[in-house]
Amino acid sequence: MSEERRTSPTPATARAVDRSTSILTAAATAGMEQHSWYRRLTAEERSWVGLVVGAGIAEFIAWFRAHGNLAPSADLIFGNAPRELTRSVSLRQTIDLIRTVVDVVEAHVDELAEPGDEAPLRESVLVFSREIAFEVAEIYADAAEARGAWDARLEALVVDAVLRGEADASMQSRATALGWGSVAQVTFVVGAAPESDTGPAVAVDAIRRALRRGRVEALAIVQRRHLMVILGGTGRPGQIVADIADHFGDGPIVVGPTVPHLFAAGRSARAALSGLDAAPAWPAAPRIVESDALLPERALAGDQRARRILVDRIHKPLAQPAQAPLLETAAAYLDQGGSLEATARSLFVHPNTVRYRLGRISDLIDYDLATPREAWAVRIALALGTLNAPEPAAPRHLRPAVLEETSKG
Repeated sequence: MSEERRTSPTPATARAVDRSTSILTAAATAGMEQHSWYRRLTAEERSWVGLVVGAGIAEFIAWFRAHGNLAPSADLIFGNAPRELTRSVSLRQTIDLIRTVVDVVEAHVDELAEPGDEAPLRESVLVFSREIAFEVAEIYADAAEARGAWDARLEALVVDAVLRGEADASMQSRATALGWGSVAQVTFVVGAAPESDTGPAVAVDAIRRALRRGRVEALAIVQRRHLMVILGGTGRPGQIVADIADHFGDGPIVVGPTVPHLFAAGRSARAALSGLDAAPAWPAAPRIVESDALLPERALAGDQRARRILVDRIHKPLAQPAQAPLLETAAAYLDQGGSLEATARSLFVHPNTVRYRLGRISDLIDYDLATPREAWAVRIALALGTLNAPEPAAPRHLRPAVLEETSKG
């Protein structure tokens, strides 16, 4: 490293630099006040920066005393608070710190250097700052790598807790560590993991980068053959998923319902995973499909929650006594294959009456019987509602006979 300098400063300059430790440290610490990020630090964080500034000056003087024959050590400079500093101060801000130290030393060159030693001293400062800058970059890279690995583990634990429906204190702690403690509007998304020789981490990282650009919070993992993403802080999950769809493997991508916060995300996850299992029953489904759009298939596959939702949304409103004509019309219209005239004949009403009732049905349950897909959902809901309806009580005059038959048996 000493070969990079054209000449070496004289011993008198070296002694002057050696005696200037306190002056340079005080000047560098005062110089940090010019940075707004430094002024926003807490008193403890400022003390860490002060330790680093002092260690930086001391390390430069020790290196300069050795005529640059020893490599400068960033470990000695940041050894007092490396981990705390990387959490509180970014790499860019640390470069500001190094630049401030360099500027202070350069500003004192004329006072410290013997005549003719000014240029070698300035060159020494530049060489030292370059070497330290490289080492600082390595420190931050190592810290980021370790933090990334730890965050990935936390992320996997949080998603696993969501899948298990374990919204306990440990999940809350981990979510808070990931910055998800107060994230609202949470949506669970699942699809096939991409087939790649580079492994699942590449797809997960690609999704994180894409969503970071859109300023959307996201947790993502690959579990078995599924790529799972939890979106947070967005009221338009469909558009967000469309932007990252290319990072999923072939097949449907199912978007669960949006829930208020992460601790309710288990409901969104169960709906999305149920939808993914049932999606093959709807070959014409769009690639990105909401779990609610798959309610009929989910119900047929045995999803009890999907069955309850269909019954609650469709059968129960129509089964109210005041809506008896609408229920009758819906059943007849479906039985007649969607024909207004045939339905009117079967009900002994005018086709316009059928048309009016279909409009009221659509307003009441938000399903349009004129649309084949929605008509099918209504048919399944009506069948499920009929199956779930309580059996009517036996007429009073039949009950003794039934009891007698039972006792004889």
